[in-house]
Amino acid sequence: MKKTLALLLALVMCFAMLTACGDSNTTDNNSNSNTTTDTNTDNQNTADTTEPTGDGDAAFTTVKEGVLTMSTNAAFPPYEMTTDDGGFEGIDVEVAQALAEKLNLELEILDMDFDAALLAVQEGKSDIVMAGVTVDEDRLLVMNFTNSYANGVQSIIVPEGSDITTNDLSGKTIGTQRGTTGWQYCSDDYGDEAVIAYDDGITAVQALLNGQVDCVVIDNAPAQSFVEANAGLKILDTEYANEDYAIGVNKSNTALLDALNAALAELIEDGTVQTIVDKYIPAA
Repeated sequence: MKKTLALLLALVMCFAMLTACGDSNTTDNNSNSNTTTDTNTDNQNTADTTEPTGDGDAAFTTVKEGVLTMSTNAAFPPYEMTTDDGGFEGIDVEVAQALAEKLNLELEILDMDFDAALLAVQEGKSDIVMAGVTVDEDRLLVMNFTNSYANGVQSIIVPEGSDITTNDLSGKTIGTQRGTTGWQYCSDDYGDEAVIAYDDGITAVQALLNGQVDCVVIDNAPAQSFVEANAGLKILDTEYANEDYAIGVNKSNTALLDALNAALAELIEDGTVQTIVDKYIPAA
């Protein structure tokens, strides 16, 4: 009997030991399973942190989505003019259209006084200003400019038979277009009292024809158009100033400025800009 009990006790103890070993293995396996899950979680976190954040080149914005809005003064041939059907044409118009196409945008043109066209881009009412705009220190304080796309010359229009033969306009009454560099140059050189500023070049030339001013200082390209359209006027051989045209952009929109410069470089490189200029200003 004692032997039987001892044998049973030994069997019970062996069974208990086997059960304990089984529990230990199960715990280890569960522990390994948890470790694998944690590893997967760590891998997931690593993947999240290494995905692109979208912090590359910033996309440009425009006043209207999908539209490049250009402010101008469409009385400045051959850079911007109105057509008989109420549209617009000219060097600036076609260059702006080519730029808009490069940027996958529609072009919208807002016609206004020259001063207002400059102000529109500063106030964020237009994306760009193109109106035979030249770069100077004052304008650089309030807007950015693209690289130049055309050259401009300030010329002097006088009546045939005028005693003005050089670019010395001392003692003369000078007509200009308000807000232009011609107006600024003449005001600086001869004082505000010697200069009469008009809303556009056409009105300034009409004042010259009416004897209200002695000469008009304006960009050479429109000067040629005005002289061709009005008998009795001529352009002096002497230049008043030589300058470059560029596109004005709001100070805060540097991404658009960069995009315009990139597109403009391509249009200059492939000859598009020169073809447009030659269309309106044939080579002599």
